[in-house]
Amino acid sequence: MNKPLVINKRKVSLLDRFLNFIEKAGNKLPDPATIFLGLSILIILLSHLAEIAGWQAVNPATKEVVKAVSLLRRENVVRIFTEMVNNFATFPPLGLVLVVMMGVGVAEYSGLINALLRKLLSGTSSSFIVPAVILIGVLGNAAGDSALIIMPPLAAMIFLSVGRHPLAGIAAAYAAVAGGFSANLFVNMLDVLLAGFTEKAAQIIDPKYIANPAMNYYFLIASTFVITAVATWVTVKIVEPRLGEYRGSREEFHPLSEHEKRGLRVAGWLALAYIALIAYWTLPAHALLRDPKTGSLIISPFMKSLVPIMTGFFLFPAIGYGIAAGTIKSDKDLAAQMSKAMSTMGSYIVIAFLAAQFITFFNWSNIGTILAIKGADFLKNIGFTGLPLLIGIIIFSSLINILVASASAKWAVLGPVFVPMLMLLGYSPAFTQLAYRIGDSITNPITPLLAYFPMALSSARKYDENLGMGTLISILLPYTIYFALAWILLFSIWYLLNLPLGPGNMIHL
Repeated sequence: MNKPLVINKRKVSLLDRFLNFIEKAGNKLPDPATIFLGLSILIILLSHLAEIAGWQAVNPATKEVVKAVSLLRRENVVRIFTEMVNNFATFPPLGLVLVVMMGVGVAEYSGLINALLRKLLSGTSSSFIVPAVILIGVLGNAAGDSALIIMPPLAAMIFLSVGRHPLAGIAAAYAAVAGGFSANLFVNMLDVLLAGFTEKAAQIIDPKYIANPAMNYYFLIASTFVITAVATWVTVKIVEPRLGEYRGSREEFHPLSEHEKRGLRVAGWLALAYIALIAYWTLPAHALLRDPKTGSLIISPFMKSLVPIMTGFFLFPAIGYGIAAGTIKSDKDLAAQMSKAMSTMGSYIVIAFLAAQFITFFNWSNIGTILAIKGADFLKNIGFTGLPLLIGIIIFSSLINILVASASAKWAVLGPVFVPMLMLLGYSPAFTQLAYRIGDSITNPITPLLAYFPMALSSARKYDENLGMGTLISILLPYTIYFALAWILLFSIWYLLNLPLGPGNMIHL
């Protein structure tokens, strides 16, 4: 049994006192499953009161009136019961997590991950591990949600293997992936999605406006290195000192046996063969996983297949390793390892069921959309101009993100308000989109409504079974605080120096 987390006793700073308060207050809350159940009931009642009060707002994109919908109407009560199973079955993170964990589980229980870490980390400096994990996490968000599933548990094992606290590894990786969604060296699906909404919003003012998915690319590149440096500093200077020494069980890393070395060689060759196969299916002009009409790789079957591709990347080398190293002797061993991986997901499945209901009820009620529209109108009418207005958009977007986690869903509502408003003030749609993206990323690590937060909590409880949601939020909160400070500073410098945002996109029109 893992010993409970004990925050390190050291000189208590103002930030420590604040984080301790967050931790204690958060841990007094019920279990996350109970919280989502309570929120589901609350939103049902609130939706009824909102409809009686006549809550409504005009969607700036469609000009349609969005009204609060009572979930206590007869037809909606029926809908709650008849669609409850479907809400759970179609909850996007559920399938992603379970499918990926089959591959990761076999890689773990076959011994591949253990042997690979021992091989890679022999002689590697512990101080290099932190920025490496964080940078991979930031870049990993180009693969979408897969990185949120894979990186935290892997980072925990990596940190533990070099004598660092595994919860610090989970926090660093989760914050890097979730909080780093507005930083990358690669143009990815999110850039395409947001650019589409930005283009439609800008055409309200300029019907000829065409958005470029790389419109924020230069800023994203700079942000990659800034966020990596900031997250490394937060991990080393704030998170790890608060966590103190990990007192749970550790796994001794012994020199690799001949069986393990043979297993790693087989796994390596299989991984290279797998990569070559995926490259053959993606790199040629008319490859199998490219869009058959446009030839695009960004919007393509490849992007939609990332989860099974990532699963295969872990699964096939793990099977090869297990057979060569003797840890998989039959199909029964393979099935048992998959089953063992699934057995660790029980608490996550319970939370996912209740979270799926709450998020669905929240969407049905229209309350999130109304709050976003009303908040944007308020920000528009308070008289801010210039940089204060743009920073206001960042802060407002970060607050809305706590309630509505989907980046594209929020921008579909907020874009038609902010983009035309700032175009009339002389700012390019690319710059407005950038302000929104920063705000959308800042609070990603700490919002429990991000569908992968329960997954991070489940990973953390592997090392401290009594860890509460408040403790995890208190560990992640410093990343949000310092990401906000660093990004707003970088954004302000970019504004004052009038630097280009991306190819062909400047701050001003």
